[in-house]
Amino acid sequence: MPLLTIHHKTEYRYAYPVAFGEHRIMLRPRDGHDLRVVSNELVILPKPVSLRWIHDVFGNSVAIATFERRAAALSFALRATVEHNPAEEFALTPDDPAYFYPFAYEDEEFPDLAHFIAPQYGDPDGQLSRWARSFLDPEGTTPTFKILTNMTHGIRETFTYRKRYELGTQHPLDTLQTKSGTCRDYALFMIEALRRLGIAARFVSGYLFVAGDGAPGYAGGGSTHAWVQVYLPSAGWIEFDPTNGIIGARDLVRVAVARDPRQAIPLHGTFMGAADAFLGMDVTVEISSADAGAET
Repeated sequence: MPLLTIHHKTEYRYAYPVAFGEHRIMLRPRDGHDLRVVSNELVILPKPVSLRWIHDVFGNSVAIATFERRAAALSFALRATVEHNPAEEFALTPDDPAYFYPFAYEDEEFPDLAHFIAPQYGDPDGQLSRWARSFLDPEGTTPTFKILTNMTHGIRETFTYRKRYELGTQHPLDTLQTKSGTCRDYALFMIEALRRLGIAARFVSGYLFVAGDGAPGYAGGGSTHAWVQVYLPSAGWIEFDPTNGIIGARDLVRVAVARDPRQAIPLHGTFMGAADAFLGMDVTVEISSADAGAET
């Protein structure tokens, strides 16, 4: 299996030593049949007085750190090696129950999917619903795969990737109206559009890796990233990346899944000090192929 090594370092800088509150860290890749964590090391400076690992409500690995020492810098450095063996791009067959839209989820699955189907954000004028329905064939049923791929590529081709420095993820209607945003904004927008069609979708946080020099037009390379998983009967959870137009798990390393982006924040914590004490944050991500020795 192909081996990938991930180096992720986040450092917070302050004008003078400050105290730190609890920090929650979601950086460890999420194991699955197509992704196996071979090794995982998290180094935190200054060293926390306690560090414990839990699984959250979605089964994600979360490290919780508490501190006693004051410091003018706080850094989190992850080094992980994973076996990454994504399946070939999926395709539904006419025998699959979700081949055509609309389709129905099984009665025994629906209660567990309900929170991934119900929209989480308002759409008072129906703009988001109209945008989602524009991918349906007005004459009758539409192949589900066609809806999902056209929506993924539609966002990629008609929206403009834009870095934002505000905290959080913008409202899906802001993404639609400006036709711009970050990968997290794109993922949330596509999730909310799919939910208005009654399709179960959830948010994924992780890493993007493109071997060699990467493909022209890709946003990132070795970088943190976010995308969408859609649940289809008989197919399960399938990845769709509207930022880069990727279908399936190729080049994507999952870290966390969640109903809402606010539940999958890579690093979250507080410090005690004056507001002007904070100078900035530096994030570096390097992903290398252990098989080829090539690094992005």
